[in-house]
Amino acid sequence: MRIITGKYKGRHFDIPRNFKARPTTDFAKENIFNVLTGYIDLEGATALDLFSGTGSISLELLSRGCSHIISVEADRDHHRFIMDCLRKLDPTLKGDDRHAQSAIPLGEVGRVLVPLRGDVFRFIKSCKQQFDFIFADPPYALKELPTIPGLIFEKGLLKDDGIFVFEHGKDQDFSNDPHFVEHRSYGSVNFSLFRTRGRASE
Repeated sequence: MRIITGKYKGRHFDIPRNFKARPTTDFAKENIFNVLTGYIDLEGATALDLFSGTGSISLELLSRGCSHIISVEADRDHHRFIMDCLRKLDPTLKGDDRHAQSAIPLGEVGRVLVPLRGDVFRFIKSCKQQFDFIFADPPYALKELPTIPGLIFEKGLLKDDGIFVFEHGKDQDFSNDPHFVEHRSYGSVNFSLFRTRGRASE
C-alpha cells in the first residue's frame, strides 16, 4: 500500500497477510483522485473515511492536505494498523488506540486525524458534523450496502459543495439516485460519485 501524492508521496506500508481488508488498488485510487480534482480542492478540507480498512484513503487525504479527517473502522487489528501507519509518518504523533476517539494532531496547526474504532452505521446515526468530502468502501457483500448513500444524505453529513465517493461492486447501480453525479470503473473497482440535491441538478 502506498501514498500516491502529496506531502507523504511514495511512502509504502506493508499490509499483514492475515488482514481481511481489501484496500483500494493504487491504480483505482490514483484515477479516482484525478477525477476528484475537477470537483473539490482537498487542501484544508474536512473529510470522512467510512469502512477505512487499512487506512489507505485516510492516509492519502492526509497527504493531500485535508485539515480534519475522521476515519471509521470496526476491526481492532485494522484500526491499530492505521494508528501504526500514522506513527510511522510522524514518530512524534500522540494517540492511544485503546480509546475510540483519540484525536491525533498531525504536527501542523489545525490539522487533525481522528481514527475511530466503531460501527459505521452507529457513527452515521449519531454524527452531527458535516464534511467537504466523504469516502465509503464497505465490503462488497455487505447486505446494507445499497442503503449507505441514502443514509449519508438523510443525515445531512455532506456539505452543499461537498462530494461523496462510494466504492462498490459491479452489480450495484446508483444512477437513479437523485444525488448521483457519475460512475467510474477501473478494473473490478467501481465508484459512484454523489453531491447534494441542489448541486447534482446543476
